[in-house]
Amino acid sequence: MPQAPRTGKLARSAIVGVAVARAGVAQLAHSARQRVQAASSTDLKQQAHDEALGRIAFQALNQLKGVALKASQLLSMDLGLLPESMRQQLARAHYQATPLNRALVLKLLRQEFGQGPDDLFAQFEPQAFAAASLGQVHAATLHTGEEVAVKLQYPGMATTMQSDLQLLRLLLTTLGQHSAAMPSPQLLERTLADISTTLAQELDYVQEAKQLQWFAQHLPSPLLVVPQPVPSHSTTRVLTMHKLSGLHLDAWLASHPSQAERDHYGQLLFDLFIHSCFCLQHLQTDPHPGNFLFMPGGQLGLLDFGCTRKLDPAFCHNLARAWCAVLRSPKDTAALQTAYSQLGLIDPAMSEAVFCTELLPALQAMQDWQVLSFRSAVYDFGQLPLPPRPGTQHQQVMQHLKAVPPDLPYFDRAHLGLVQMLRSMRARVHTGNTWIC
Repeated sequence: MPQAPRTGKLARSAIVGVAVARAGVAQLAHSARQRVQAASSTDLKQQAHDEALGRIAFQALNQLKGVALKASQLLSMDLGLLPESMRQQLARAHYQATPLNRALVLKLLRQEFGQGPDDLFAQFEPQAFAAASLGQVHAATLHTGEEVAVKLQYPGMATTMQSDLQLLRLLLTTLGQHSAAMPSPQLLERTLADISTTLAQELDYVQEAKQLQWFAQHLPSPLLVVPQPVPSHSTTRVLTMHKLSGLHLDAWLASHPSQAERDHYGQLLFDLFIHSCFCLQHLQTDPHPGNFLFMPGGQLGLLDFGCTRKLDPAFCHNLARAWCAVLRSPKDTAALQTAYSQLGLIDPAMSEAVFCTELLPALQAMQDWQVLSFRSAVYDFGQLPLPPRPGTQHQQVMQHLKAVPPDLPYFDRAHLGLVQMLRSMRARVHTGNTWIC
């Protein structure tokens, strides 16, 4: 029977220790196969090895839950960060977290309300229908007859936060030693810093309820639907919301939607992102596929606003200026340098020669990929290539960057999550860029 995440430091360290040992065994087996198999199969062997490492990591993170499992989700959302076979294993965290048992559910509700589910609800399903990194969701019916979703936070999340980050750092460092395709320690460290910064917000369900109400009032289309909270049945660790009915991305794609349907929902997703960034300047920063429901009648349900960020207007303005400069033909290098300087990415004293001959060539591939969809009035995201992977130019870029704007990692994560979904949907989207140029 599923149990609560173990909160003891030794027990949680043991989980990671086992995973580290398994990664070492997997590396020995991989090295042995390399010696006896044909050199022509090197890529396939590396892919299988990365997939095995991904399975080992996911199993450990799923046992830890909390911060560690949230990291699994975020790492899998970055298309260019991890080897693809490893990323797919970690993406299981969006749907395959293990739920708590009934006794722990009852205990949490009594701690928060002084009552059990039979008193709080006309009907309460003891088996969770969704289990995520920080909590799980149960179907229930209020005494008024309204169907709701009840989100319960796992025990011990706050107490294990810092220790989990240290354990996760150890696990990822180990994986990096066993896979040549892993990213640099600096990139992984930045991801861990982002998780640490946002976790406190995600653990406060009262704050999430406020975000649900705010976004419902500011969305650009009535076809975008946000479940509204039920304050009488919500606390810091329990969030009760009106229930939405629909399919998650994989199930929806398995229903073989028409191209028109793919385009319709793709347009909703794209317009939501643009409106959130450049009009509302308020962004949902965890846009993985599990946070969207494809609903009847062309509606799109938006779930999980535990991680949102209010963007600095100056950041949005200068980011738009930078994209416009890249889109112009020829590229407006002077405007781009000014935008980068005002974003705080580069030193204002950087010479034009250094910017044009050293920094821009190293950034060009990523710049071109970021604005590719805006170069035509309608873009087929099914044709979008994967983002360029940091290579030898990465160190050159790092030498010239002054700092990373605080909003940039959140924007990048949301943007990558968006294009990943649109690419999976093979959606054709109107991407006219009058909103920034």
